[in-house]
Amino acid sequence: MITLKRALIAMMILGAVALALPVRANAGEEMTFAWPVCVDSPEDAVTFIMAKRFADEIIRLSNNRLKAKVYPNAMLGGDRELLESVESGDIPFVVQTTAPQIDFVPETAIFNLPSAFADIPQLRATVSDPDFRKVFEDMYEAHGYKLLAVGDQGFRVMTTNKAVRSLEDFQGQKIRTMENVYHIAFWRAIGASPTPMNFGEVYIGLQQGTIDAQENPYETTVAAKLYEQQRYIVETNHVPHLLTLIASKRFYENLPDEDRAILDEAARIAAEFAYQQTDARLDGRIKIITDSGTEIIKIEPDLRQEIFEASQPVYTMIRQAVGDELVDAMLNARPER
Repeated sequence: MITLKRALIAMMILGAVALALPVRANAGEEMTFAWPVCVDSPEDAVTFIMAKRFADEIIRLSNNRLKAKVYPNAMLGGDRELLESVESGDIPFVVQTTAPQIDFVPETAIFNLPSAFADIPQLRATVSDPDFRKVFEDMYEAHGYKLLAVGDQGFRVMTTNKAVRSLEDFQGQKIRTMENVYHIAFWRAIGASPTPMNFGEVYIGLQQGTIDAQENPYETTVAAKLYEQQRYIVETNHVPHLLTLIASKRFYENLPDEDRAILDEAARIAAEFAYQQTDARLDGRIKIITDSGTEIIKIEPDLRQEIFEASQPVYTMIRQAVGDELVDAMLNARPER
């Protein structure tokens, strides 16, 4: 049964685009409608930047024959609604992080393994490893999606009003998390008190003291000005903030070969650009935070090891949920550091 909100979203889509089947221009003709590329993020975020480059490359590579348009700020729905719409084929493309996808692609739980990656180069090498990339893509295809590209916004970090320099310092801190069972389990495992909350309520929650802390990549922390309400950024780097560019599998497979090739190349270019932007913007984001008076705390190796050891129950949860084979496929794809 279609919900009222879903019906309203569908009406918005149909008012702008024709999506039920792939829209293709005849030879030498331009498309009448533009394919939507949807994101839940604002325009000043790498998520949007990746989506915009993808749309621009579709137009460029097709010599203006194909069209695409980015819809930011959850204009056509939040993360969950967008996933539902892509799965059904109502919307062709979405760019989003893996965290909200666990109810749709349960295997994405592997990216919630705490402290699994030593640094971002190791993460990027892992997700681009040819053998693991095939496993990665198969995860999505099994649930009606086509994974076109992967980017990231670095690691997720903690912001708080309490200096964290030992495992005990996490104790009892009310930290906002996404509605992700593995994120919640991680923070509980290290002694914090996780509180799932709509992202739109986080700034006010910090301001009013409803929550003590939150966790997000630097990009999001700056874009939403969350650092204004926090004295410290703690570089927990507990999980990566991966970005996935996914398409409706039905939509993608019904396209002609030449159009699929254009999408594949546009996605490749967009992912590379997203990596470059993430790296180029990081120093600027950190400067904004430190200039405001917020202190950045780097986790010492001994504490990082304690966090890793304390979070082993999350590894057990994820292995039970998706199987040892999948977990080991990712861990074994990591280059040594």
